[in-house]
Amino acid sequence: METDTLAMAQEIDFSLLALFARATLTVKVVMIMLMVMSFWSWAIIIQKHIMFRKARGEATVFDRAFWSGEPLDELFEKIGPDPQGQSEKIFAAGMLEWRRSHKQDGGLIAGAQARIDRAMDVAINRESERLNNGLSFLATTGSTAPFIGLFGTVWGIKHSFEQIAISQNTNLAVVAPGIAEALLATGVGLIAAIPAVVFYNKLNSDSERILGGYEGFADEFATILSRQLDA
Repeated sequence: METDTLAMAQEIDFSLLALFARATLTVKVVMIMLMVMSFWSWAIIIQKHIMFRKARGEATVFDRAFWSGEPLDELFEKIGPDPQGQSEKIFAAGMLEWRRSHKQDGGLIAGAQARIDRAMDVAINRESERLNNGLSFLATTGSTAPFIGLFGTVWGIKHSFEQIAISQNTNLAVVAPGIAEALLATGVGLIAAIPAVVFYNKLNSDSERILGGYEGFADEFATILSRQLDA
């Protein structure tokens, strides 16, 4: 009997593709959903990595130009009306409001400092939305994928026990394939969830550091303009 069971087990294909092909429709749908979530998560991870690296590079180049001693008006003219870098956009927002706050006779309209701060805050908030766009999907994947996979496992095991009852055969060679197919769903869920959680934490931290740099620059720039206002 044991020899027959071993022979039957050896004849069963336990490759991942075979396990997926033998799974029930519900378990297949669950695994396909998890694979799509995993693929989309990796697309966001790669896209954000490129975006953040570009943002850090742009900030470094602009900081070097800003603190080079070049007059701010000349730097603003050099950047032009359509700045490309995010640091440049924050600087341009402040400079544009600074220029708009001057009267034709050279005087300043009251409340110039507050308007300049708000203009730069708006530019920073826009960049915050751009940097953090998509991170919520990583958080959702990290928190829900294991439970979605567990649902697939529960459903698959339920189906396996139903087959056992129908065939009235508790032979391990009969039980094992169904249980293996069911457990595959949990494995796929973990494969989707673990990278999503790890990279969500990393990317969220990177985003906060980049935004902190923007806010620090905005404060320094506002201080420079405040000195000119007081003078």
